[in-house]
Amino acid sequence: MKVAALIVAAGRGSRAGPGAPKQFRLLSGEPVLRRTISAFTQHPSISTVLTVIHPEDRAAYDAAAQGLAKLRPPVSGGAIRQASVLAGLEALAAGDTPDLVLIHDGARPFISARLISACIEALGSHAGVLAALAVTDTVRRGANGLAGETVPRDGLWRAQTPQAFRFAAILEAHRAALGSEYTDDVAVAAAAGISVALVEGDEDNFKITSAADIERAERMLAQGGETRTGMGYDVHRFGPGDHVWLCGVKVPHVAGLEGHSDADVGLHALTDALLGAIGAGDIGKHFPPSDPQWKGTSSDRFLAHAAGLVREAGAIISNADVTLVCEAPKISPHTEAMRQRIAGILSIDVSRVSVKATTTEGLGFTGRREGIAAQAIATLRFG
Repeated sequence: MKVAALIVAAGRGSRAGPGAPKQFRLLSGEPVLRRTISAFTQHPSISTVLTVIHPEDRAAYDAAAQGLAKLRPPVSGGAIRQASVLAGLEALAAGDTPDLVLIHDGARPFISARLISACIEALGSHAGVLAALAVTDTVRRGANGLAGETVPRDGLWRAQTPQAFRFAAILEAHRAALGSEYTDDVAVAAAAGISVALVEGDEDNFKITSAADIERAERMLAQGGETRTGMGYDVHRFGPGDHVWLCGVKVPHVAGLEGHSDADVGLHALTDALLGAIGAGDIGKHFPPSDPQWKGTSSDRFLAHAAGLVREAGAIISNADVTLVCEAPKISPHTEAMRQRIAGILSIDVSRVSVKATTTEGLGFTGRREGIAAQAIATLRFG
């Protein structure tokens, strides 16, 4: 069975307050949408993931989705959610058509693997599935600011996403609903006569709508999970040239650095720090210097690869700290550009990146201006 995830992320999210649309706000340094997409790309039963976005958000989407697998190119959404879902379904139908589809809000980043599996399993005996939570609080009607009659809560459920369907059935239902306006995909399905089963949702699978929801999400991320730290160290000697590459930035100098790639000691040390934190060896294991394909390669490829492995391991990068050790060139005029470059490669906020420099007071090979060394520490958070 081919199972697709359709992520709906074309909204503007004005209730979240000023700033980027809520799906592109950062949670612990990582965009909300990236967390949402990652939950599906990491699930073994999901074959492909397609995201529906606002046309103005393509650059933000590309940054949020960088390095993730199983992705189809995003498509532009419509004026309402229903139109956006139909655009996504049509795009899926135009490619390798899936058997099943899970339709999920891009602003629900805490979707669990258990809930994804439950939805897929339920589609084995039902044409549609809704993740939902039974209403447990007392429900009352309100009128003119006063508490009114109690509404019986028996049989009441709070709808979440995913809302999952057999693909052909929901595509036909959405095509038939064109011109109407329904609140969600279950309503579209019901109008087409598709019965939808309920599966138990998760309290943590809430939709980020307001600034308070963003604060709640940050608290959730801060409360638990494992923290790991990795350390990296690298050295390259000076050789002929008129510049050096340091932390992804080209810095003019009276010499170059010798190495099989571009000899960027800063990115090499940070790559090793990330790999070390997840127990994935070192840079030489993944990019052997004996392999001619890496000759002259830009080291941002190494760092991006390590960041991808970190995400596959279920971790986020909490902090990256690089120290460059040399007498020359002077580093301080370039540190901000270096921080920005590293943050871009890792897809994290620049506030989580530090680059600084020191000397050895004329001692050792760096003191004799024979080369440059770099140390790096990376802190990761799991769960």
